[in-house]
Amino acid sequence: MSRLKRLVAPLISRLVITAVSLVLVVSLLIATFATIALRQTLMERLDRDVKEMARSVNRPGPAGMANVPPGAIRAVIPASSAPDSQIGGFVPDAADELSDADLDVLEDVRVDARPHDVELPNHGNYRVVAESGFLDTGEQAVQVVGMSTGEVENTIDSLIYWEALLILLGVVGAAGAGYLVVRRQLSPLREVAATAHTVAGLPLSSGEVSVTERVPGRLTDEDTEVGQVGAALNSLLDHVETSLAERHRSEQQVRQFVADASHELRTPLTTIRGYTELAQQRPEAVPTALGKVEEESLRMTALVEDLLLLARLDQGRPLARDSVDLTRLLLEAVDDARVVDPSHTWRLELPADADSGDAEVIVTGDAQRLHQVISNLLTNERRHTPAGTTVTVRVRPDGFDVHDDGPGFPPALVPHAFERFTRADEARQRDGGAGLGLALVHAIVTAHGGTVSLTSVPGDTTIAVRLPTS
Repeated sequence: MSRLKRLVAPLISRLVITAVSLVLVVSLLIATFATIALRQTLMERLDRDVKEMARSVNRPGPAGMANVPPGAIRAVIPASSAPDSQIGGFVPDAADELSDADLDVLEDVRVDARPHDVELPNHGNYRVVAESGFLDTGEQAVQVVGMSTGEVENTIDSLIYWEALLILLGVVGAAGAGYLVVRRQLSPLREVAATAHTVAGLPLSSGEVSVTERVPGRLTDEDTEVGQVGAALNSLLDHVETSLAERHRSEQQVRQFVADASHELRTPLTTIRGYTELAQQRPEAVPTALGKVEEESLRMTALVEDLLLLARLDQGRPLARDSVDLTRLLLEAVDDARVVDPSHTWRLELPADADSGDAEVIVTGDAQRLHQVISNLLTNERRHTPAGTTVTVRVRPDGFDVHDDGPGFPPALVPHAFERFTRADEARQRDGGAGLGLALVHAIVTAHGGTVSLTSVPGDTTIAVRLPTS
């Protein structure tokens, strides 16, 4: 199973352990405070009973034992230390006298009419009150009365037992219920993990790959945490699918590019080889052969230079960043075109405010490469439009347009016009171009941070070039 799916089980365990731990802590706190509160309440009630008993036992002699409830003690300790003056103490329900050891403990109780805890050697823990008074003989004595804390302690022990038992059952129940609930709540996450696992098993390294797996729509509600994970995974898969399609398209372009480049180079090489063999067989044809060899060599050189320029631009090599007078470049290019090809009508349109004397359009870029852009566009017009075509170059504040009234591009070719080795064979005349002219235009303009676009219908074709201005 994928790593994401393997993390689900530990996540369930952590969530259940966390929830059970919270239940345990809260239960312990409640039990502790309840136990403390109950013990304090019982001890306060016991103290009230002891005080009431001390007030009701108002006779210092043995007769006062009639008012002592079962389980309580009463001891009268005269101030005189003579043996015959000590009355002693009693436990009414057992009719036992308190032992000397017990009396010694009670004799040490502080006489302040407030409850105190004592532990009698023969009778256990008691809550006692010591008050001073007088015997029938007029002798001063200390009366100590008290009640056993055994009932309170038994009650508290019983409470602790049941609390521990209930807490244990509660923790076990919370663990079981929590596991079922958390497992059910995280079941959508397992579906998301299953989708990721399925995609991870696809062969994505080569070839055309289609990633069709997606997290179901019901698990992509971004109002929930699992929905956010599902939506993010779907976005990631969309991005992966787009990237894989782009990679495949790039691979196909590279293969086609290599094939086209090989074909373009093979033609002049074949010509050179043929004329070389002709010169070897017929010496009188040497001048003609050398002329053709030179012509094809220049053609190959131009093709190789264009390919190298495209490679450099693809690598992102920086171009010069100077202020370039675009109007001047366009004016020179149009003048050159008029001289080279008088069969076309060449026009240059300046901006509307040119009459004010400010027709200069300054852009930032590489003057040599921008001249190449303009030259390639006008060369395409000369090569691929018939004689008599009017070519209009319009200067814009942020670039220029090249318009012609020729037959235009075939509709199917327009989206691919700026791809490498693309030729308008069906619509325009062709005299041996390699199909790199518009590709170079697009690459150079893009390297300048500009854009180039094409719109074409018969009789109305426009290539718009936009460049960053100074």
